[in-house]
Amino acid sequence: MRFSQVCLHPFGYELPPHIVSSDDLEKRLAPVYQKLKLPEGRLELMSGIRERRFWDKGTRPSTVAAKAGAKALEAANAAPDDIECLMFTSVSRDMMEPATAAFVHRSLGLSKSCHLFDLSNACLGFLNGMILLASMIELGQVKKGLLVAGETAEGLVESTLNHLLSNQSLTRKNIKPAFASLTIGSGAVGLVLESRRQNDTGHYLVGGTCRANTDHNELCQGGLNAEQGTLMSTDSELLLEKGIETASDCWTDFLSTLGWQKESIDRFFCHQVGRVHAQHLFNTLGLDPERNFETLPILGNIGSVSAPITMALGIEQGQLVQGQRAALLGIGSGINSLMLGVEW
Repeated sequence: MRFSQVCLHPFGYELPPHIVSSDDLEKRLAPVYQKLKLPEGRLELMSGIRERRFWDKGTRPSTVAAKAGAKALEAANAAPDDIECLMFTSVSRDMMEPATAAFVHRSLGLSKSCHLFDLSNACLGFLNGMILLASMIELGQVKKGLLVAGETAEGLVESTLNHLLSNQSLTRKNIKPAFASLTIGSGAVGLVLESRRQNDTGHYLVGGTCRANTDHNELCQGGLNAEQGTLMSTDSELLLEKGIETASDCWTDFLSTLGWQKESIDRFFCHQVGRVHAQHLFNTLGLDPERNFETLPILGNIGSVSAPITMALGIEQGQLVQGQRAALLGIGSGINSLMLGVEW
């Protein structure tokens, strides 16, 4: 996928007010740790995540997505009536029906002629949204569109804690699939894409590539359990292996499609799962880890928000400046990999 007419504006984002450390979660799991003789500090040691953020109880994904969307509109100097397409791209949703995008649309006061829908693909939803909206802009169907995502991890983390504390048959082996759920955090992000024909911002989405490896779609699965709430099961070790294998194929296509050399990329922004995952990914692709900007230690894994909010914070902190190249590297359950190239 190559684009020549797609401009980016600065991101808008919203961080939750409550900081919850890995130590806080382990204190709640003290009975489990004592029973299984697990060492304190295991969660941070395994994941590299010191803390994550949570919203107030009962916060809806659409509420925080709308807040990030409003900031994105402001950053783009865009009026609500300017937006011709709205996509909500989170794993989290307000409800099954209607689309969560409908609540964001009403909150932002967007035009009645605005095309709106939800787009979901686990942790890659926002990046998929960038590709889809960019394609509509490239075809001349849309001049300006808005992407939003609002992840609410509180329910998953709380259900996981309760499940572990109530499960009398836990062992060191069968507790492993639940640990990845304790790395999840909350956050929201928004981004306006616009046609270069209408407004040249100097920031461009150049293109990207994707790779599917669905033979391994059982390695990370989750959903709503009527009795126990939202739960997930993740084979972290095999997911790491197969995910990086998939990303390696995607990376080869990425460089070929964009005609880039890896040395010409100034900054990487990745979907963040854990410290070990990032190390293996950069070792396998032969990339300089010093060019990777991460928020993992303080935000954890924020699902579809993870890569874009990391890029937003990187830009804000001067880690990506005018004239530099960036790559957004995504790996999501499924298994899917999606990589996007940006000239900032």
